[in-house]
Amino acid sequence: MEINGYKKEFELYSYGHGNKKQKKVQTTKKNSSLYKIKKSVSDLLDEINIQDGMTLSFHHHLRNGDYVLNMVIEEIAKRNIKDICLFTSSIFPCHEPLVEHIKKGTVTQIYAAYISGPVANAINNGLLQKPVIMHTHGGRPRIIESGEVTIDVSFIAVPTCDQKGNINGSIGKSACGSLGYAYTDAYYGKHTVVITDNLVDKLDEIHIEGQFIDSIITIDSIGDASKIVSGTTKITQNPIGLKIARLTTEVIKHSGYFRDGFSFQTGAGGTSLAVADYLKALMLQEKIKGSFASGGITGYLVDMHEKGLFEKLYDVQCFDLEAIRSIRENPNHIPISASKYANINDDCIVSDLDFVILGATEIDLDFNVNVTTTSIGEIMGGSGGHSDTAFGAKVTIIVSQLFNARIPVIKDKVICKTTPGETVDVLVTERGIAVNPKRSDLIEKLEKTNLPLMTIEELKNISDQLIGVPQDISFTNDLIGVVEYRDGTVIDFLYKRNENEEK
Repeated sequence: MEINGYKKEFELYSYGHGNKKQKKVQTTKKNSSLYKIKKSVSDLLDEINIQDGMTLSFHHHLRNGDYVLNMVIEEIAKRNIKDICLFTSSIFPCHEPLVEHIKKGTVTQIYAAYISGPVANAINNGLLQKPVIMHTHGGRPRIIESGEVTIDVSFIAVPTCDQKGNINGSIGKSACGSLGYAYTDAYYGKHTVVITDNLVDKLDEIHIEGQFIDSIITIDSIGDASKIVSGTTKITQNPIGLKIARLTTEVIKHSGYFRDGFSFQTGAGGTSLAVADYLKALMLQEKIKGSFASGGITGYLVDMHEKGLFEKLYDVQCFDLEAIRSIRENPNHIPISASKYANINDDCIVSDLDFVILGATEIDLDFNVNVTTTSIGEIMGGSGGHSDTAFGAKVTIIVSQLFNARIPVIKDKVICKTTPGETVDVLVTERGIAVNPKRSDLIEKLEKTNLPLMTIEELKNISDQLIGVPQDISFTNDLIGVVEYRDGTVIDFLYKRNENEEK
């Protein structure tokens, strides 16, 4: 099968992990004495001669407050450059101006781990000329290091940079904390450009060394750091969500892995944060101390660290301003690269996780999880670190309401397979808990408790009886995306919805 703009040979996901060992590409960067500070993005583009068909990379640490990606692509469009491949770690609603550049053919392909907002809608409507490639956070550095994608120019938005190109993400008016997704771009881009709004003489604390940087541009503002706090970053007040969080904490307690030195990761959703809050109380009650928490770090995990409940925080991206404050002040709040976080070819942090708490748009009877599309099959997210952590953790727990607004979470088959069921261990809903049958060890332990254990089929039957079975969604044969697993194998395809079907 050939796909426009997708060059490698592939087969659909074969349920085999970690079989690919990629050789890292060696980078060669200029001596620090050759650094040049450019007056503007326009001057830089004139000098480095960006051409049709090049691949440009960006990172998303400023999340919904990023200004840099739009600014650079606008300058490229002014030069009538076409067929750009955008290799950016994630795309948010603030990147709406990209839609016009997609329509005009300036940008014809996108690689990303997560896409939401107007750009996602444009892809759903088939406006992108080549299929979007949806990878994982750990898959991104693997793609670059293996040479599957060559970055012609890396554009790195940096809160603070010194005259030699050394950079730091934790200080400056636009501080975003960890720069985990920028490391690989800096190391492997043919030409690496730092764009900053805080150029200083010398940095003592360096996140990425200046030897990897070719050009420096100073602008008025790289973004609005207050919008790093995008999405839900507060504990849910919904009684259903709180019940799910309490049940999840009980699963952790009785799993056999809750002990001194355990490790933990949770997302920034309201229910996931409630799990962290209940877990904090349990750890204090049981006098249990963990070794580390990891991933995108929130203020709730910072609070647990500062109370001595976790020895270290390994941070690939900061989810809120409290996390940014902590990474600046706490020596054991450690910034890490995306490769160190989740690259299958690295000694990655996710492989040392005991527990990870994750969400789901859909989960099916084989425990496959969809967080890429909505329940009607339209792109609204992506794996991010979902499938990376699910694979690495000893106990992967999905938390979700059984249904919401009459939309069930459990389906016979998910619309898009983001995370394979063999890596998912437990589903916790407000009406019951389903353990993957392959985890007989967990079933044995949890059966000794009063927890409401059910099969996933029993949970689905409850849902079906209460709200009915939704109609199947129909799609055209128009391919709009390829979903890659963390090792580069293809786990699913994304197709345009049938426009004749009512939404």
